[in-house]
Amino acid sequence: MSYTEQMASRSLRAGSKVLFLRILDSEHEAAARLSLRPTSNLIKLERLRHAAGEPFALETCYLSAAEFPGLLDAPVGRESLFALLERNYKVELGYADEEIDATTADPRIAELLAIPRREPLLRIRQVIYSTKGKAIMYVLGFYRSDRHKLVIRRFR
Repeated sequence: MSYTEQMASRSLRAGSKVLFLRILDSEHEAAARLSLRPTSNLIKLERLRHAAGEPFALETCYLSAAEFPGLLDAPVGRESLFALLERNYKVELGYADEEIDATTADPRIAELLAIPRREPLLRIRQVIYSTKGKAIMYVLGFYRSDRHKLVIRRFR
């Protein structure tokens, strides 16, 4: 689910403030997670995610600049990125591999999320894939632990 869909499921209206949106050529970790060459141009989108008038998360998304031309001109601050990718680029998002751990807020994140420094956060690293199994997006998110909970269903 997208952040917008997650907030809607909680009867909250999601919003975003774009903090950074540019094409970069030296994000080696993100390129590796997307199975791209280390020198690949990547779109870096950093957004402060909010709902109910307060900040909930800081998310940084990386996408291939070659695969998503024109994305820098899209209304990523007003519309779901998932919806934009599906509509404008005909990408069918299928699943995500996620790594979740705990961390604490550094001074910048604490200020952006309006929480005390060193406050506990959930750090979620996601590689989001298309229904065809192609890595589409790498997301590094810092989520306020007082506003998020994870529900995990496991099968035997």
